[in-house]
Amino acid sequence: MASSLLTSPTMIPTTGSTVVVRSGLPFRSSLPSLRLNRPYNKSSLSISCCSPVSKMGGTSASDLKPVVERWPEYIPHKLPDKNYVRVFDTTLRDGEQAPGGALTPPQKLEIARQLAKLRVDIMEVGFPVSSEEEFETVKTIAKTVGNEVDEATGYVPVICAIARSKPEDIEAAWEAVKYAKRPKILIFTSTSDIHMKYKLKKTKEEVIEMAASSVKFAKSLGFVDVQLGCEDGGRSEKEFLCKILGESIKAGATTVNVADTVGINMPDEYGELVSYLKANTPGIDDVIFSVHCHNDLGVATANTIAGVCAGARQVEVTVNGIGERSGNAPLEEVVMALKCRGEYLMDGVYTRIDSRQIMATSQMVQEYTGLYVQPHKPIVGANCFVHESGIHQDGILKNRSTYEILSPEDVGVVKSQSASIVLGKLSGRHAVKDRLKELGYELDDEKLNDIFSRFRDLTKHKKRITDDDLKALVTCRDEVSSLNGTTGEETNGYVPISQISSVV
Repeated sequence: MASSLLTSPTMIPTTGSTVVVRSGLPFRSSLPSLRLNRPYNKSSLSISCCSPVSKMGGTSASDLKPVVERWPEYIPHKLPDKNYVRVFDTTLRDGEQAPGGALTPPQKLEIARQLAKLRVDIMEVGFPVSSEEEFETVKTIAKTVGNEVDEATGYVPVICAIARSKPEDIEAAWEAVKYAKRPKILIFTSTSDIHMKYKLKKTKEEVIEMAASSVKFAKSLGFVDVQLGCEDGGRSEKEFLCKILGESIKAGATTVNVADTVGINMPDEYGELVSYLKANTPGIDDVIFSVHCHNDLGVATANTIAGVCAGARQVEVTVNGIGERSGNAPLEEVVMALKCRGEYLMDGVYTRIDSRQIMATSQMVQEYTGLYVQPHKPIVGANCFVHESGIHQDGILKNRSTYEILSPEDVGVVKSQSASIVLGKLSGRHAVKDRLKELGYELDDEKLNDIFSRFRDLTKHKKRITDDDLKALVTCRDEVSSLNGTTGEETNGYVPISQISSVV
């Protein structure tokens, strides 16, 4: 399954037509990239908060020609503009640390290639010093994916390896990723009092020296792109963070990040921390500030967005939010939140993620890790674009934007309108009539009332009513009559619920 996801073109379905769009062309999220070739159809137009189409009314396809943009030049410490947010994906490092989520080397390589299709700016692909297999896997990804340049756009991902503030870690990282066109290292050190006391057993001064000297050592090996990460930054003293980040920047760091490693911060608290560090750290305006949030209290996405609103311009995320304990901020949630609301509520921030690749990437990661998402998982869950309530179904059938702020196509979901309607005990007459019509049954009001009454009876015995069940409700009178040796009149036109399952 996953291998087919890597090779098949992205299919963007619409009601009444299907458009094949070349996969992998990045578009700035403020552009209506998912509707570039879609003909305007008033009856089926899905108005999404992610697209200016909602404000354009009857804009035709000729007004929305796709433009292939060159990927902006990657400068480690500088963004193409003040609103650009880099996406640093750590699925293959922090995500793989999820209990039970270990990947084989071929699986990591395939996911790395899919992350490139997704157009992540940076992918953190492993911890080279941890084992020989991990070292070789990181090296393979650096040599392959790290050199695969998209000819149309110039895109090539940055390949990053993680290291502790130890010379042997840093050397192993360099030897593994130096083959990539854009190698990067993330050096992390603990900065909270509890970590420094019990993990490192070092003083604040010693930790600052260790961090600064590690950055210098990485630069001496050949790294141009060096990130210093503060582990457990969410529980660290603000003044100390300013000092260690300032000294690391002075030593040559191009990116700095403060991690809420244990997921303890609340959005206002984390946003305030980022604002304080942005205002009080020497040299902070000359580097990229990154945020890394865990989900122990269920607010990793909110904390990440709070960090962006406070001035962070790199988000560290994982596909499906996998990671240690309760996981990390999910890439799909952060990216789509910025895409939908960044222009209007966050001063125009945006990413260059190709959101049409989100579902394919999510499914690949689920399949390879065995970590499957719950049906109501935002963006990629099975229920995201499915409706069972009669009130919701009625609205969806009239105009999808009544209850969907995203269209399925926005995230690469192939779904027809009928597949979005799930018939169950909460469904209304309108949804049943519409589905019967799609199945070829034009019914008068009397017959529809009869079928709907028996439909409601059937929902007391089955959670989901299938198309075969509906067909049976329409046609099984004669079939059941023949099974019982009776006429339709003798059964008074009603079929016992117990016999419907024997017919379908």
